[in-house]
Amino acid sequence: MAELRDADRSLTRLAADRIPPRVGKTLSAVEEAAESTKLWCAAAAVMAGLGGWRGRNAAAVGMGALAVAQLIANGVCKQLADRPRPPKEWFPHDEADDRPDSSSFPSGHTAAAVAFSAAVLPTWPTAAAVCAVPAGLVALERVQSGAHYPSDVAAGAVIGLAGAWLTGHAPRLIRLHRPYPGARRGG
Repeated sequence: MAELRDADRSLTRLAADRIPPRVGKTLSAVEEAAESTKLWCAAAAVMAGLGGWRGRNAAAVGMGALAVAQLIANGVCKQLADRPRPPKEWFPHDEADDRPDSSSFPSGHTAAAVAFSAAVLPTWPTAAAVCAVPAGLVALERVQSGAHYPSDVAAGAVIGLAGAWLTGHAPRLIRLHRPYPGARRGG
């Protein structure tokens, strides 16, 4: 566990030191667009408006997965984990001053971004590929800005993938657990 903690700290400091300020500003702009899921809501609206049945389905599944991932990341995991954010003095920029007070673990931004993109993939691969670009930038920004350690972002990505999987498989799982027609209740 100590090795993971050391690697987490090293990667965080490396991201803080090595990402050029111009790239950092671009990452911040993408993260700002994704704040409060604005970017993903806009993507869903575009998909639903331009994509016909496939677009509406992709938008619905994407937003559903996003909601599941946010619930797991922010509603459950952040409440159970009490991990402090990376120290502000590690970051040579002032972005570390503008970060939440909640637990660092996991990254809810990354969970939402990955969930949306991954859920869209089976229905509309091209749209998912387009959404994956800002999703990756959001994940990188969360470390570069000092909001999260890399392991927080990795955990957020896993939660996002789980949210997408659950959302995509929910209808089948519900059908599997539905009682057979005519089955007796109770007893």
